[in-house]
Amino acid sequence: MPKHTWTLKARFRSRAFGWKSSRLARQRLKEGVAEIKRLAKADLITAVDGAVMLVERIWPALESVDSSSGALGTAVGEALTELLPLVINAPADHKTRDQWLARLWQAIEEDRVDYLWMVQDRWGELCGSGEVASHWADEFLSQLRIACSDPRPGNYVRGASMCLSSLLAAGRHKDLLDVLALQRFPFLVLPQVRSSSAACRRPDRRGSGIR
Repeated sequence: MPKHTWTLKARFRSRAFGWKSSRLARQRLKEGVAEIKRLAKADLITAVDGAVMLVERIWPALESVDSSSGALGTAVGEALTELLPLVINAPADHKTRDQWLARLWQAIEEDRVDYLWMVQDRWGELCGSGEVASHWADEFLSQLRIACSDPRPGNYVRGASMCLSSLLAAGRHKDLLDVLALQRFPFLVLPQVRSSSAACRRPDRRGSGIR
């Protein structure tokens, strides 16, 4: 199959959209998602690589757009809702998935308005295996424990939701519950983590929960 020439690559260049270009940016997001999904029918791995590329370009391309109405953030969320399952379910080898994760993490680090919160919340699933998820959890766990144990306000750990999601995906329920016990802002806990932690605490038929 010939190499795909991405239309979205040209459209989502750095600062491609101006202050009043929210409507155009939202339309381009829809078109980018459609391009990726069309290709996915024939070449899923290349399509997912395009999805990762789009995620990488969201902040640089949209940086100058007025997002105060919330419409642009909603459009980004809708795009990610469609694209992330493709990334999660793609039959990629270990090396390819590691490269995707590294690129996504770089995009998260550069994102200044949290457009990519959904990528963080589903990080454990994006890892593709419990082993990889466990590795990523360990990248943040010590720092997260320190921040959540500190009584002083204002502590923030970029990657906190990634850590919780990864602990859940790795089946490390005790570590997850230990962190949640320290969590000073329980309303920020991921919905899937909240429901799972409740299940972990419920006793099974033999009367024992996860310890």
